[in-house]
Amino acid sequence: MRTQLALVIGGLSLLVMGTPVPVSAHHAFAAEFDSKKPVSFKGTVKKVEWVNPHVWIHIDVKKADGSLEAWAIEGGTPNVLFRRGFNKQSLTAGTEIAIDGYQAKDGTRRANGRDLTFADGRRLFLGSSGTGAPYELRRGNQP
Repeated sequence: MRTQLALVIGGLSLLVMGTPVPVSAHHAFAAEFDSKKPVSFKGTVKKVEWVNPHVWIHIDVKKADGSLEAWAIEGGTPNVLFRRGFNKQSLTAGTEIAIDGYQAKDGTRRANGRDLTFADGRRLFLGSSGTGAPYELRRGNQP
């Protein structure tokens, strides 16, 4: 009974406030990324966005012809990465990294990152559990 009353009061208070409340949709891995399109490449970090619901790492990847491609890599939530020992100073602009992950279904240069490897060999698991991403990464595509 108390739970129902609390829900009713909470719902009414939202209606009375009259101001829009931003809602952030969270998606499953399979909604945006393709488990049959693994990607592996090296690049240079341009910037890192510590935003909810996922951290985004923007990198430049040098192609065989010397030109650069901009990629956006989705990681786990900021909280998950903090708990794994990762922080805002761990990855700064100019850092060389290797990424293993899965490309976006729409073919854009976005990927769900699984593993991030630093030049010194340290590895960070970027994915979050329970998102529907494959357990094992099958290496394949390289931009």
